[in-house]
Amino acid sequence: MVDESGLALETTDITTEIPIMGSNEYEMIELFRKINVSRPIALTLACLAKGREISSQSIEMVSGLRQPEVSVAMRYLRENNWVDIREEKKSKGKGRPIKLYRLTVPMDCIVSKIEEEIIAESKLVLRNIERLKHIA
Repeated sequence: MVDESGLALETTDITTEIPIMGSNEYEMIELFRKINVSRPIALTLACLAKGREISSQSIEMVSGLRQPEVSVAMRYLRENNWVDIREEKKSKGKGRPIKLYRLTVPMDCIVSKIEEEIIAESKLVLRNIERLKHIA
């Protein structure tokens, strides 16, 4: 089964669908990792990339991340104001509400922000190298 955004879905029962990563998501993860984005953040961004609302439990299942890793990634995304969190009460039983996440900015804006950070960091490294050459 495929949702309206083209993300493959695996139906686990009548009411629960878990998104499955496709080749674009895997390539996205690989590219994020090559530019030193942490594994949990790269995997979480790939899960959120299609713009669908997704639970933290689904992110864990799809990405293979553990709950603490998803929490660390979400903290980073929240600090950058890239993700919206909505809590929904469970339909069955008691317990904590389910947290649902959705990106609040387009992925290209996120990539641009990461690019800016990398460029700024690279400029600082180059300035330090030039200073070392000068004093050596």
